[in-house]
Amino acid sequence: MSGLVHLGIIMDGNGRWAKMRNLPRVAGHLEGLKSLKKVIKGCIDEEIRYLTVYCFSTENWKRPASEVNYLMALFTNKVYGEIKAISSLGVQVRLLGNRSALPEAALKALDRTREETKNNDKLILQLAINYGGHDEIVRAVNSLIKDGIKEVSAELIRSRFDNPDIPPVDFIVRSAGEERLSNFLLFDSAYSELGFYDKLWPDWDEDMIKTVKQDFLKRTRRFGGLT
Repeated sequence: MSGLVHLGIIMDGNGRWAKMRNLPRVAGHLEGLKSLKKVIKGCIDEEIRYLTVYCFSTENWKRPASEVNYLMALFTNKVYGEIKAISSLGVQVRLLGNRSALPEAALKALDRTREETKNNDKLILQLAINYGGHDEIVRAVNSLIKDGIKEVSAELIRSRFDNPDIPPVDFIVRSAGEERLSNFLLFDSAYSELGFYDKLWPDWDEDMIKTVKQDFLKRTRRFGGLT
């Protein structure tokens, strides 16, 4: 297994990709889904065990209703529609995020996808949908409070995350040249490496994952100590 175990990706640039081609923004999102399939294959080829992709943040509800509705339909129809292709690669799909605001149809499709891929073990894919780092921490702490726990630790907080069995992210990368985390994996990014790439998300493919892995392996991780 490579030194890069868990990769997190902030998929950015779908709208800009579409605008450059005089296409509607939603065309960029559809093309971005095609890129995700290529990236999944690249992660498997590079022996990356976990992949978390930022699909829809808790702040993305501020976008135009037409775009939000399209994305929800994408999660409802396209994700489950790809289940045979996903399963053939040995990918297990998990949902990461606050379920409460998601449409029932999207939840059903995502839950069916998880159920039908739960025995796959080549790659575990977390789809961060209605996800926010602040929300993840708040939900975990409120869960502990509800159970009467009066003193918390980092370990206890993390134990109440949606998928606590998935290890902290090693490398967070972002496409389209933006250089910020945008509320992504805030708790687990404490000692993750960060990488920012100019290429727009719909242009990512297997070769980009090779580049990402090579960049990661050049880093020296100290976790607050000395080498």
